Amino acid sequence: MSTDTFKVKIGINPIGWSNDDLPALGGETPLSTALSEGRDIGYQGFELGNKFPREPAALRELMADYGLEVVSGWYSGWLAERSVQEEIAAVEPHLRLLTENGCKVMVYGEVADSIQGERSTPLYKRPRFRDEDTFKRYGERLTAFGQHLLKHGVRLAYHHHMGAYVEAPEDIDRLMACTGDEVGLLFDSGHAYFGGGDPLAVLDRHIQRVCHVHCKDVRPTIVQHARNRQWSFLDAVLNGVFTVPGDGGIDFAAIVATLRAHGYRGWLVVEAEQDPAVAPSYAYASKGYRTLRALVDAPLQEIT
Repeated sequence: MSTDTFKVKIGINPIGWSNDDLPALGGETPLSTALSEGRDIGYQGFELGNKFPREPAALRELMADYGLEVVSGWYSGWLAERSVQEEIAAVEPHLRLLTENGCKVMVYGEVADSIQGERSTPLYKRPRFRDEDTFKRYGERLTAFGQHLLKHGVRLAYHHHMGAYVEAPEDIDRLMACTGDEVGLLFDSGHAYFGGGDPLAVLDRHIQRVCHVHCKDVRPTIVQHARNRQWSFLDAVLNGVFTVPGDGGIDFAAIVATLRAHGYRGWLVVEAEQDPAVAPSYAYASKGYRTLRALVDAPLQEIT
């Protein structure tokens, strides 16, 4: 059995310091705090948030000052409603920001009809495609859009997400079936669990398409409350549904072992939106890093 080094990088999303969807959570925390603390913990890079510069040179200079890489950045896509050409025109500034900062993947989140940012709307009201033909046409547009990104050296990393069209495991299955290899999968362990699935089973089924990984843990009791009490996505976040690897109910040893066994070579990104007043940013970011670092560095036979 191979014990070769697992050649991945460990990054983090700034959402544990300052939340984009809920600005009241850490809104007062400057970006410099997140970058300096993340660097000191040991993270190699950051995904983008709303406090980062949007001009490529300025972003490059900022990250160089901290010795950090730009991992990727969320793009709010509307391909469920608009044409491929409209999306290509809309993505240009963001695509340039990523390409000029060395990113190899783009986090694509479908926001058409999404309720993920609506605190008053319970998750059961999330959108669904009305029939298979509609889903198929959506997949065709995604594939064409992914082809465009690949021409610029960036792969589309589709983020299945609570409150959106692609939430549950069966949605992910359908998405992968109706798109080409140009569309990669962003595997998010927390959203896979919250969406009603076994994260490891989802990963096993689609490992060949996984091009980016969000390492998010969950508190299973809060997931149950969110479903039973018909919470919105944002209410679930406020009540602590997510946490960092090693602090919840997901078996990250099995996830890391699967990624390693299949030769995954991308980023592992800690992304766990929480209220920093309840879950102090540095302490939780450090716990998430230590958990992943130990699993990544361990000989293969120790984690299987």
